[in-house]
Amino acid sequence: MRLTVLGCAGSFPGPESPCSAYLVEAEGFRLLVDFGSGSLSSLQRYAGLHAPDAIVLTHLHCDHILDAVTYVVVRRYAPEGPYPALPVYAPSGAPDRLSAAYGDDSTVEDVYQFYALQPGTFPIGPFTVTVDRVNHPVETYGVRLEHGGRSLCYSSDTATCDALSRLAQDADVFLCEASYLDGVDNPPDLHLTGREAGETATKAGVGRLLLTHLVAAWGSEAHTLESAAAAYTGPIDVVRPGASYDI
Repeated sequence: MRLTVLGCAGSFPGPESPCSAYLVEAEGFRLLVDFGSGSLSSLQRYAGLHAPDAIVLTHLHCDHILDAVTYVVVRRYAPEGPYPALPVYAPSGAPDRLSAAYGDDSTVEDVYQFYALQPGTFPIGPFTVTVDRVNHPVETYGVRLEHGGRSLCYSSDTATCDALSRLAQDADVFLCEASYLDGVDNPPDLHLTGREAGETATKAGVGRLLLTHLVAAWGSEAHTLESAAAAYTGPIDVVRPGASYDI
């Protein structure tokens, strides 16, 4: 598998990154996991306008879905004609949410073929995909992708929870959000700190920790990285748009 980071900013686009979007490739199949604000630009830069073969939307907050709305134009009005409906795996409210955001009282179901997520394991292309509900205010799924004996876990947005530890167990790579700073009074049941991301990585025995969803405007990358490294002794990176990782 290869993971390419298209966007990794938390909650809103940062000065150097769009919001969450991650392209995972195997056997020529490209799965886009989340499609946050601004990431359509990165998709064109690092992969190609029509690269995705399927999409997973982990939850319906704007910073994880809004460019799936913009992408309707790409597939519906292409000069070569409309493209076939693209498979989208998402919470059950996704068709209505994306259609409402598009805003002309039409459905987007000519562009996307929707499959409602629920906890469990299923195939998407060459990947074995496992999802489970994690600890966030709306219906949100952490994701584990497996292929060829290798595994990638993506936390999506979550506070600490047992489901995340289960999904990450023994993963080769753990792509984990770390939105909040340690040592301050953060809202409960919403996001992780660097220390909590590191503790989850250690508990799950992952091979590598990739920190994402940092909020540049009021965070500190150095502080987050230091806090994570104090709780997890394996290799750690803070991801960047365009970064690729072979798994």
